[in-house]
Amino acid sequence: MDGGHTVGAVARIAKVTVRTLHHYDEIGLLSPRARTRAGYRRYDEADLTRLQRILFYRELGFPLEEIATILDDDSVSPSEHLRRQHRLLTDRIAHLQELAAAVEHAMEAEKMGIQLTPEEKFEVFGESYREEWESEAEQRWGDTEAWAQSQRRTGSYSKADWERIKAEADALNARLVELFTAGEPADGGPAMDLAEVHRQHICENFYDCTFEIHRGIAGMYVADPRFTEVYERLAPGLARWLHDAMLANAAFRTGEQA
Repeated sequence: MDGGHTVGAVARIAKVTVRTLHHYDEIGLLSPRARTRAGYRRYDEADLTRLQRILFYRELGFPLEEIATILDDDSVSPSEHLRRQHRLLTDRIAHLQELAAAVEHAMEAEKMGIQLTPEEKFEVFGESYREEWESEAEQRWGDTEAWAQSQRRTGSYSKADWERIKAEADALNARLVELFTAGEPADGGPAMDLAEVHRQHICENFYDCTFEIHRGIAGMYVADPRFTEVYERLAPGLARWLHDAMLANAAFRTGEQA
């Protein structure tokens, strides 16, 4: 018999190697139903259908021994094989969707936050830096546009960018301490000007800090001991003074009451 498909033709159709087909024949997983007069393998349509099922189960990670058991089960009809394949594919699709979602999440996570190693974070921000602040901030504001905007911006920042931002913040703090210790009132022009510099620093480097948001930040400076401590270590009473200056600045520039 010279009809049917040659092993080379089947290899091309199924995108497998001839060696793979020879192996399947040797272990009895796929032995072609016919041979030529010269003894060469010939694959008919039933052989190709079986090969399709073999490759399907292989794609899903089934071992060859288990595939042989599945395919040689005479109690399973061709339609049941299709239903089983459909069910397995549906499960695999759901699993791949979960993996894709996990990868997307990882990609977003890579873009978010300060792109520094833990050692670099402590080097740039000093001993007062706490890694848990990042996760806490995400829990508090992760669903806000300000948070999303901040993550988009900071995701591309290098260590040099953070060093620049830290230097700007340190310079601003030094000016705040100078005004405060000189007895400048929190609702005076110089203090409000520095409060506005503080707001603009956030706008330029993180997100569009509205006066409403800036008021909220001011509230944290006196309500959260951790934020209060940051300024109290610079000068006792500075946290409250800066809070008052920020509220006064917002009121002055918006025409609202502080």
